[in-house]
Order: sequence, then C-alpha cells, then structure tokens
Amino acid sequence: MSEIKKPKQKTVTIGGIEFTFQFPGVRKALQMADESKDRHGNLMTEKYYGQIMEHVIVNPRTNWDFWDDHLDIMEDVFAEAFRFLNNPR
Repeated sequence: MSEIKKPKQKTVTIGGIEFTFQFPGVRKALQMADESKDRHGNLMTEKYYGQIMEHVIVNPRTNWDFWDDHLDIMEDVFAEAFRFLNNPR
C-alpha cells in the first residue's frame, strides 16, 4: 500500500498575520505561470497574484478585498509565496 503524501506547506508571519502556503505541485506551478502571461510572454501580475491567492495561500484565504485592507504587507507576502513556489522546502 502506498503512503499518502502530505502537501508541502510553509507558515510565515508577516505584519502580525500568520500565512500558510501550500505547494500546488510542479505541474500546477508551471501552469499558473504559463496562464498568467500575455501573448508576448510577459507576466501579467494581476492574473498571477490571483493564481497565488487561489492555489498557494491557503490560510487565511485571501482575495482582492483582503489586500485593500493589508496593502502594506502585500508585496512581502507575495514575495514569500514566490520564493516558496521556487523552493518548496
């Protein structure tokens, strides 16, 4: 019987809020990046951030309204999420 793998997660506290990131898997991470590019291959930040909120930030669940109230930590949270996607250890 094969063992069920636990998803890779990382918890960080930024601005007094504890965020949990979960690695969506290599294929999904690549799909997220691909789906967030324009026809010239440039990353569309709004679309990519939406993918991060949907598939990587699992706690607290975030949306654009959340960031309206937490703009001061937004870049730090997404930078940490990007680092985690590139090195989910």
